[in-house]
Amino acid sequence: MIISSRLAVVSGGATGIGRAIAAGFARDGHRVVIIGRRSGLLRQAAAEIDPALVIPVSADLTDPGQVERAAAEIAGLGPVDVLVNNAGATVTPPSREGLAGLADAWRRDLDTNLITAVLLTNALLDRLRRPGGRLIMISSAAAQRGGAGAHSAGSYAAAKAGLHGWAFGLARQLGPDGITVNVLAPGYIQDTEIFHGQDTPEFVATKVADTLVGRAGTPADVAAAVGYLASPEAGYLTGQIIGLNGGAVLGR
Repeated sequence: MIISSRLAVVSGGATGIGRAIAAGFARDGHRVVIIGRRSGLLRQAAAEIDPALVIPVSADLTDPGQVERAAAEIAGLGPVDVLVNNAGATVTPPSREGLAGLADAWRRDLDTNLITAVLLTNALLDRLRRPGGRLIMISSAAAQRGGAGAHSAGSYAAAKAGLHGWAFGLARQLGPDGITVNVLAPGYIQDTEIFHGQDTPEFVATKVADTLVGRAGTPADVAAAVGYLASPEAGYLTGQIIGLNGGAVLGR
């Protein structure tokens, strides 16, 4: 394997989709920084993927001070060629009832799924390679089809949709510098922690039946799409919301 000088940063890189994305970059010889809250899982992922190429950085990306510290660590590694804002989750609602509890739950989902990306991107904005940088947001099909019912469905969809409008503005801002900005919106992806263990066989069957291809997505599917968006060949693709959902949500 030829080791590239390219540097990729992947938030939420210890498990699931983020880990698959990091592994894909490492297979291509890129140096990869994986960021997350759980230092033990980060170190384990780095050791199992490729300890020579994967660098774990522990940080709670909802905390501006910790984001600044993480950015300072990354600054010593050179320009950032690819930043993948993957960190996110549906958040279990708090125990208290009423509007105060609802506000807490929504703020937590916004912090986890939107503010993490905003803080990390702004902390590394001056480090993105010019020209040639790639900024990729991992959203969700929920942002395109909407969420209703339980609080987490609505707040998660709204938080992920917030990435879309923000990304459009960034694409306009950074395009003259030769930096592309795109959003990847996966549908149901198996083998992730996002459903908190609630993806029963019946749940999975419903999600699969919603697709046109008759199967669930995998973290490898997402990693392959990110690999193209991050590549030099994708330099004419920017400002787009790209659905990766097996046809569960048709393009529009």
